[in-house]
Amino acid sequence: MTTMRAIRIEHAGGPELLHPEEVAAPVAGPGELLVETAAVGVNFIETYQRSGLYEVAYPFTPGAEASGRVVALGDGAGASGAGFAVGDLVTTAEASATYAERFVVAAARAVRVPEPLASREDAAALAAALPLQGLTAHYLARSASRPEAGDTVLVHAGAGGVGLLLTQLLVARGVRVLTTASPAKRGLSEAAGAAAVLDYADFADRARELTDGAGVAVVYDGVGRTTFDASLRALRIRGELVLFGAASGPVPPLDLQRLNAGGSLSVTRPTLGHFLRTPEERAWRYGELFDALAAGTLELRVGARFPLDEAAAAHTALESRATTGKVVLVP
Repeated sequence: MTTMRAIRIEHAGGPELLHPEEVAAPVAGPGELLVETAAVGVNFIETYQRSGLYEVAYPFTPGAEASGRVVALGDGAGASGAGFAVGDLVTTAEASATYAERFVVAAARAVRVPEPLASREDAAALAAALPLQGLTAHYLARSASRPEAGDTVLVHAGAGGVGLLLTQLLVARGVRVLTTASPAKRGLSEAAGAAAVLDYADFADRARELTDGAGVAVVYDGVGRTTFDASLRALRIRGELVLFGAASGPVPPLDLQRLNAGGSLSVTRPTLGHFLRTPEERAWRYGELFDALAAGTLELRVGARFPLDEAAAAHTALESRATTGKVVLVP
């Protein structure tokens, strides 16, 4: 039996419960790829799974996002639309148990990293850092709402992983982007192209001041409870609030009459899976992101790297919000 090192947790609790273990290595089934892990993206959902906020079956190996080289193909995987081959550098945000030296993923849910990106020295880390935040930023900018060139929008947490990418994608399309960020991270958001970085305390008033009283066309809100009310106040007539997360907690029930009173407003609550419905849609989103990275119009920030065995330290850093950009694990 082939074995490998993987991070395991036996029951819900703190980061200290994440520990490396020698376990049986997975085998690629029909339509699957077996991948030797190069880097793993660390995301907040894994801290929720670890802490017990989200229910999982124990013992549990976290992780859905990773990059690596294909080492084996299950029956039919090489004949999939992507035509994978052993040695390909691939990436995904739709695997499971990626906090490990190897993982399996359905070929339909992985993509090959194209040249010349695959030849870059930092290709593995970039490929692991891109999928979840990059695809989220892409569907927000291109599908969940469609601001036009010349529109002004507001992006909350503009110095976060999604915020930095979303800002760049919107600015590249001629959209004027206002953001919120803490004073310590203001410079990061400005470097991504934000026209102005606002304080959380008075962002609705400032957004109206910066739009001559009209308000913004769209608010992208991944913060939730503490920003939601003011986000509605920041919108122009027929503006859209795209609520894509709840970092500060869930939003309380909403009286829909408030949308009328605010100016025929719209609210949507999208999630990534509903914007990856077909292989064609997945390929389109990844393709535009890869093209932007290759052209240098999109910069992806890897803020911290931890050895795989130090997953507990990675979770601690992420939960303390001491990092900027993406946190990755490296086997």
